[in-house]
Amino acid sequence: MPIALLSVYDKTGIVELATGLHRLGWTIVSSGGTAAAVIAAGVPAIDVADLTGVPAILDHRVVTLHPKVHGGLLADPTKPEHVADMAEYGIQPIDLVVVNLYPFAGDPSIELIDIGGPAMVRAAAKNHAHVAVVVNPVDYEPVLAEVTAAGSVSARTRRRLARDAFVTISAYDAQIANWFDASGDELGDGGGDPLPPAMQLSLTLQQSLRYGENPHQQGARYLADGARSWWDDMVQHGGKDLSYLNLYDTEAAWKLVHRFDQPACVIVKHANPCGVAVADDVTTAYVRANACDPVSAFGGIVALNREVTADLAEALAPVFTEVVVAPSYTPDALEVFARKGNLRVLSGPRPYGSVLDLRSIDGGLLVQQADTVDLDRSHWQVVTAAAPTVAQMDDLAFAWTVCAAVSSNAIVYAHERQAFGIGAGQQNRLDSARIAAERSAGRAQGGVCASDAFFPFRDGLDAAAAAGIRAVIQPGGSVRDTEVIAAADEHGIAMVFTGERHFRH
Repeated sequence: MPIALLSVYDKTGIVELATGLHRLGWTIVSSGGTAAAVIAAGVPAIDVADLTGVPAILDHRVVTLHPKVHGGLLADPTKPEHVADMAEYGIQPIDLVVVNLYPFAGDPSIELIDIGGPAMVRAAAKNHAHVAVVVNPVDYEPVLAEVTAAGSVSARTRRRLARDAFVTISAYDAQIANWFDASGDELGDGGGDPLPPAMQLSLTLQQSLRYGENPHQQGARYLADGARSWWDDMVQHGGKDLSYLNLYDTEAAWKLVHRFDQPACVIVKHANPCGVAVADDVTTAYVRANACDPVSAFGGIVALNREVTADLAEALAPVFTEVVVAPSYTPDALEVFARKGNLRVLSGPRPYGSVLDLRSIDGGLLVQQADTVDLDRSHWQVVTAAAPTVAQMDDLAFAWTVCAAVSSNAIVYAHERQAFGIGAGQQNRLDSARIAAERSAGRAQGGVCASDAFFPFRDGLDAAAAAGIRAVIQPGGSVRDTEVIAAADEHGIAMVFTGERHFRH
């Protein structure tokens, strides 16, 4: 008579599986809450303690750690010496083990570090030639179907389940190791480093995408095990399936729009904002953002940090847009968007945020702390004879926020919390300043300029002055700061140093 050992934290579907196995003549071995649930459903179960002859001890830390359990999981019935050992020590082979682990990531603590569960999973997975191991309730039904049809679990399925089991154990151990890394320097030995000596990465496929950056490339979204992502809470209300670049650009727009507390709109094209505005209402914010660079906004991503109404949807509908993302939509707004069949309409919570930023390079990753923008003006230093007005300081904070999300070398011209010219990704800062001036087309007169890094020469400052800029914010720190400050004074421009650079490549 085949034996199934059931020991699960998540009881979802376990009674149904036990019932099905019992009907097929299997012996059920279980313990604790799993045994209670199974027995309450009318399925007879042998307690693990009766199998081993040892009760649960050490506050339930030791239950299944016993030769009669692990011998039953690791025995190879094709080896005579294994058969002899089993006979000598009264070990019965276990054909199926069903285990899911304590939810460590939900409330990390020493007592939620599962020992018996991972030990059984590893043992069964190693011996998958003879034992089936199930760690996910979604596999209960197909496993039961195979047993019903053939009397056992197929070799192909056992191998697939073993692979899933090792992935589960790897992810579980990674969560524990990362908890130790994040728990701080509790012993005063230098722990809690934001960039630890080793990183444990475990990711699970969450979403297959239409394609990668180009149609001939496959693309998918993975989630770090134990992490949260707003993408998993996102709802797509309409439009085609999402592609790699849709997610990449939408992520950039969604993160930037949530840096503003007021109603705001961000339009992104190829990971760079091409329109940003803050206003008293989100419809006005969209109109002003789109006015920044309507040519680049064509085929872009629109992110809004307030509910979208029908009026806003009508304003947006005539412009070809790949994705619209907002916290929510009125029913009338969704009706308007439904007329644009290919438009992807997304809603979701604000980003949860990541502590680290990772990028792939050959054979590994580049890792850094995630960039944050400090808007505490007490850290800023006015370095020119002219000081910014209160309104200009507000515009400088706005432009500085936008600039940190623009590819370097980044120059942003803005006025009254509306971006008018964005120069991005140039090999020199002067070209970015010229592009920003060209895009502004005179609309930045009396406005402000933000530069993500210092001006290495005065020519960038002169270009800003020619565009009508009256206040500048930049990190400072160039060997020619004195020259640049002198140029600002010549033009009567107020300039603020933040002491913090925001390169973004």
